[in-house]
Amino acid sequence: MSPFGPIALVAALAYLFFGRVGRKVLAPITAGLVGVALWQLACDLFLSSTNPTPMQTLTALWEIFASDQLWKHSAASLYRVTWGFVLAALTGIPLGLWVGWNVRGFEALNPVIQGLRPISPIAWIPFAILWFGIGDGAGVFLIFYASFFPITVGTMAAVRNISLVHQRSAQNFGLTGLDLFRRVVLPASLPQIITSLRIALGVAWLVIVAAEMVGMDSGLGYLINDARNMGKRYDLVAATMILIGLIGIVLDYLVRKLETFDEVRWGYVNR
Repeated sequence: MSPFGPIALVAALAYLFFGRVGRKVLAPITAGLVGVALWQLACDLFLSSTNPTPMQTLTALWEIFASDQLWKHSAASLYRVTWGFVLAALTGIPLGLWVGWNVRGFEALNPVIQGLRPISPIAWIPFAILWFGIGDGAGVFLIFYASFFPITVGTMAAVRNISLVHQRSAQNFGLTGLDLFRRVVLPASLPQIITSLRIALGVAWLVIVAAEMVGMDSGLGYLINDARNMGKRYDLVAATMILIGLIGIVLDYLVRKLETFDEVRWGYVNR
């Protein structure tokens, strides 16, 4: 019998009796353990013998940690995501601010942006390989493309959704032009811009894994593909998927730390 079921039950009971602080810690742990227990139950009742159980996946996870594969492939994926995401933020935020603030710029560029945005980054993989070859260049390009549009569109929307009351109040105090933009428009846009960064980073992490599965020779996506081809090691596939999720949680946490700055904290409701 799997040990995850009783552990999940104990965690659920503890969650009910702890205070608010304890619940914030126990809630995700309890949800995760319940999910693992359901995974084990599905393996016992419905899934084939080739499907990895939680314990088999945990063993494979240790196998990845014990080898040099984890650091090598994680570093490759993070390198591509970091460069592509930073470049997208450095270009998408200024462009979104300008297009959102400038009426003529919005009329000229918004149709182009909305026309390119629905094209899946995965569809660009053949061209990325053609232009940059198999390696980091193609990955950085795909991450840039995947991140650029959520950041740009989110920034545009942030600027265009600023209340006219705020703008007119600032104008009554003599703020116009660049001063109005710097002291009112930009600060009011920052909370939504940070939200667009979080969305873009999630999309970027998803895209790089998919791209590495078909067009690169390193990275976590490549590790999944290699494990599948290496005697159908689905336990390694599941273990790598868990690693991808854990790294994604850390990346989202790092971006969310921007919400704690005084300049943007006012834009979030404490619950």
